[in-house]
Amino acid sequence: MPQPNCSTASPFGVNPAANAYRIVRDDGSEDGITRLRFSSYDDAYDELERFYAATCCSDERIEYSIVPLSCTDACD
Repeated sequence: MPQPNCSTASPFGVNPAANAYRIVRDDGSEDGITRLRFSSYDDAYDELERFYAATCCSDERIEYSIVPLSCTDACD
């Protein structure tokens, strides 16, 4: 996926042209899912849905959130 142009970022650090999202763990840790980037919220949601379906009965359920990909995340 091409990285967004940081010069077009909004004052809130989100590039509206990129419309990209990432998944973050609520505990702040990194894993395979948190390293992925998505071109839409729906794509990120679908990935989480597949993940949770595979771990539906786990006692150690990891909580995730979908957040916009900030310019600093994409341009580092």
